[in-house]
Amino acid sequence: MLDQRSSLAALDRLRQAGRIAAAAREAGVRRMLPGARLRDVCRHVEDEIERLGGQLAFPTQTSLNHVAAHYCPGLDDEGCYRAGDLAKLDIGVHVEGWVVDTAVTVEIGRADGTHPMIGAAREALAAAIAAAGPGVPVSALSAAIARAIRGAGFRPMRNLCGHGVGYYSVHCPPPIPNEPDEGLERLRPGMAFAIEPFATDGAGLVAEHGQAEVFRVDPRLALAVAGSDELADVLAAIHELRGLPFARHQLLRFGRDRAESALALLQSRAALQAYAPLVEATRRPVAQAEHTLFVGEDGVEVLTR
Repeated sequence: MLDQRSSLAALDRLRQAGRIAAAAREAGVRRMLPGARLRDVCRHVEDEIERLGGQLAFPTQTSLNHVAAHYCPGLDDEGCYRAGDLAKLDIGVHVEGWVVDTAVTVEIGRADGTHPMIGAAREALAAAIAAAGPGVPVSALSAAIARAIRGAGFRPMRNLCGHGVGYYSVHCPPPIPNEPDEGLERLRPGMAFAIEPFATDGAGLVAEHGQAEVFRVDPRLALAVAGSDELADVLAAIHELRGLPFARHQLLRFGRDRAESALALLQSRAALQAYAPLVEATRRPVAQAEHTLFVGEDGVEVLTR
């Protein structure tokens, strides 16, 4: 949450990050066509973020159908979009450390309408935004999300949620559940947070499944890991991310073998967090929509629209 001294400068950075994220998101959507490689679309988005003056808050992810989140195409991933896929595109951008997060779901190959599950996620996001404001209980946003998704005939994902964003922080309080819980948190001026409804016709739960391509290292640990001098520059580059998530391809400038050695060293010292893809428990498709908002004294501002 922003304090009075830093709020104007930080809000300017958040707004800039939001504009970049929205433009990069739409650039990615235009390339999400049948036959396009997942990794090519993700790299194009990342190139666009850098071209526009932003930096990655986390590696771009595109999760298909029953994969709800955290699918980051690996270096050798030859997967392509297919007509009829429900494809998520999840983007994180920061400007001087201030993070925004946005996502969209596309039905591949269909430009003449919206899949009802995608519509449910979008409507849930719109309902939560309409409910948001200073002093509003977080549970009111969750209730709006659940009503919209269930009203469209789908289920919200119960163990996925929105979240606060901050300075070099992709996930911080408050959590924004997709169904109301017993939390007492309220939105407060100076707070930035991401609302991300997930809709499904499955059980509404996710579990980790598959190989992780997204990692994070606590910045207090990255330089504290003792290892070969040969890996010092790789570890220093990870430390410079200041705890933001990253993917293997972001370390390729050091050579593939050295990047893998650094990851293995960090893992052996229990310093590496790995985020495997999150898959709907009954393997049913999932749609997501997401924007980052800022809470002002008189209302909220959608930063990534």
